[in-house]
Amino acid sequence: MATTLRDTKGSLVARAQRQMREHFGESALTTRQKLALTCRILFDGGHDSGLAGQITARAEAPGTYYTQRLGLGFDEITEDNLLLVDEDLNVLEGDGMANPANRFHSWIYRAREDVNCIVHTHPLHTSALSMLEVPLVVSQMDTTPLYDDCAFLKDWPGVPVGNEEGEIITAALGDKRAVLLAHHGQLVTGASVEEACDLGMLIERAARLQLLAMAAGTIQPLPHELAKEAHDWTSTDRRSQANFAYYARRALRNHPDCVTTGTTEGKAL
Repeated sequence: MATTLRDTKGSLVARAQRQMREHFGESALTTRQKLALTCRILFDGGHDSGLAGQITARAEAPGTYYTQRLGLGFDEITEDNLLLVDEDLNVLEGDGMANPANRFHSWIYRAREDVNCIVHTHPLHTSALSMLEVPLVVSQMDTTPLYDDCAFLKDWPGVPVGNEEGEIITAALGDKRAVLLAHHGQLVTGASVEEACDLGMLIERAARLQLLAMAAGTIQPLPHELAKEAHDWTSTDRRSQANFAYYARRALRNHPDCVTTGTTEGKAL
């Protein structure tokens, strides 16, 4: 017999969160493996734009992070060909050079101690939306993790290889997890690789939905309190872990060469 049909929404939310903590946990994958998988996941998710874009994650030593080698596309990244760089983009481990545009990642990591992963890409629909010089509008339940959590940089500062662009983009991001960059693309951050990957997938879907809705009529806003509730409900670490595990399983089926150390069999993704 059912015992929860008269429970309050608050108690049911708390119950679901307890269950997610029990059933979803930390991944056994390394940071390198998660980052390589994120490159493949986002490639399959429409984030490919030639060699444009950078995906980084903090490494073990302060002031260092992992990133892909300039000259390789997201679909070519493996845990073995990632670079370890310092804040000046000097390569500490690996062969080749980092994308010079990684410089603004150094600025964000310095300003935001809560950020451990940054995804900056030029996906098709997000880039198209950026050409209109309008902010991202979150008006659909699935995209509420970005509700009131996506900043907007209206003025394009040019090619982001200088320290000036690092200051401008970091200031525009502020304390939010994402920023839409006019005439450019998108940037999302996460406390974990999993969170940043999830938001990277989501912002492209949100941009596509916005363009479709704008073409059909006027987008109607979500009620603020309900949207904020949905944002918080969908923004937990366990949700990020569960979403990423699904994306990772799919990526490994499509790109089994991505993870090269040992095997993923028996590992918690």
